[in-house]
Amino acid sequence: MPLTPLQHDSSYGELDQVLHAYAGLGADDTPERPSEALAAYLRHTWHTRPHALAAAEAQLRSYARTPPGPLRLRLGEFYPVPDVGLDEDAVRDWLLLLADHLRRSIEAGEVPPPCAPRTHWEWHARFPELGQLLGGWFSQDMPDESEDHDAALQDYLDTTDRSLVTRLAGELHELLALGLDEGEYTVGLTELGLEVDPPDSFSHGAWLVALAHAVLAAGGTGRQE
Repeated sequence: MPLTPLQHDSSYGELDQVLHAYAGLGADDTPERPSEALAAYLRHTWHTRPHALAAAEAQLRSYARTPPGPLRLRLGEFYPVPDVGLDEDAVRDWLLLLADHLRRSIEAGEVPPPCAPRTHWEWHARFPELGQLLGGWFSQDMPDESEDHDAALQDYLDTTDRSLVTRLAGELHELLALGLDEGEYTVGLTELGLEVDPPDSFSHGAWLVALAHAVLAAGGTGRQE
């Protein structure tokens, strides 16, 4: 019988978060140093949901100690570990290594200093609503769906719940507060789903400032339930 959402989240939910942090990255952790993916997970989770670290450590260790057989995976009764480029026999040791890194970080109180996101997963974990805006309204389909950038933004404002518009305003100002250079803004917006150039005469950084002003000026607008 396939896992129910409750069974998945209670047994594998935080393990799933850890492994999603490896999307597009190598599982190149060593006993001395966590990988870039695990470092991103640690950095974001310490500053947003520190209580989740212990759950992740326990779920990683439990899965490594009791791996599922092929039949249970085929029936959907067990969480399937995504392909991270390791042989099946090496996955168990790798999961235990991740658990060791998490335990060491928790017990030593090693909180990574805040900084700009460094991985695709971290960009979306930190700026989820901005990713929703850029990936949904400023993808390569934008020229066919909207007259221009302003029209695309207005459509987002008209169809999105007011609380999410408020969240977007906070994320835009948080991103600007990082004080990134133009190249870093370009990388960040691309990671978050932007597939079109900013309006004419705008750099990526300047357009981000204009977006922040426009969303803040919208204030209480946005769809109400």
